Amino acid sequence: MNFFLILGAINAFLAVALGAFGAHGLEGKIPDKYLNTWEKAVQYQMFHAMGLFVVALVSGKVSQVTSLTSAGWLMFIGIILFSGSLYVLSVTQIKVLGAITPIGGISFLAAWVLLIVAVVKYL
Repeated sequence: MNFFLILGAINAFLAVALGAFGAHGLEGKIPDKYLNTWEKAVQYQMFHAMGLFVVALVSGKVSQVTSLTSAGWLMFIGIILFSGSLYVLSVTQIKVLGAITPIGGISFLAAWVLLIVAVVKYL
């Protein structure tokens, strides 16, 4: 079984759970600005959980594609850095944590480029 399929499923589960926690557990406890930030973290985590599924499905069609493996790891790292920093920012309101978020965004962008390269080159 493809490891990125498992990572995608775990992150999709976490996105749903964290989304529900934000909607029901954080509402009224943190300012709306940070609740919106939490929701953005959930949204991008789910988008990239689905991206991990795509990586897993494409890697099942081709073998030994380094750019696919790199794309999967960059998506996972992006989830941790982008969504993770936004989750922590939302509950702590320590603004300097927002400086980590763009690094996760760059990881996401690089992952999608590598996925495009793999699909164009090998499919």
